[in-house]
Amino acid sequence: MDATLRASNLALLVLFPVAWFAPLLRAGFLPLFGMNEISIVSGLQSLWGSDVFLAVIVTALALFAPYLKCIGLALVQFRLLDTRALPALAWLGKLAMADVFLIALYVVMVKGVSRASVEGAWGLYLFTGCVLAAILISGLTERQMRA
Repeated sequence: MDATLRASNLALLVLFPVAWFAPLLRAGFLPLFGMNEISIVSGLQSLWGSDVFLAVIVTALALFAPYLKCIGLALVQFRLLDTRALPALAWLGKLAMADVFLIALYVVMVKGVSRASVEGAWGLYLFTGCVLAAILISGLTERQMRA
């Protein structure tokens, strides 16, 4: 197993939680009222306050699924879990839908607000990079395990 893939996957186990607390968006009413930074965690907190059912689904799909996939992949990479688990990890990766979280976050933010301003922050790029890196690492790991 390639040491770079292992290290990259282990790095995701650190970077995902950083991305969850990093400012994802800046939102506010009209530009002149200032902007509030919204992270994944703060967005989930708002979601828990307004729609518990949606919050459970989004928490599972945006936080737990991608993190559990990285943990499972690390176990496969270090040969602590059989490669027969890769299809299950691929299925778990399909559940890890970051876009579900983002859509839910936008719904909560603009629900009833007609003059909101939203800007992307550095956490959005970090989170997107983590999701894309997880997809790439997973694919490369599967390819190496088959060879």
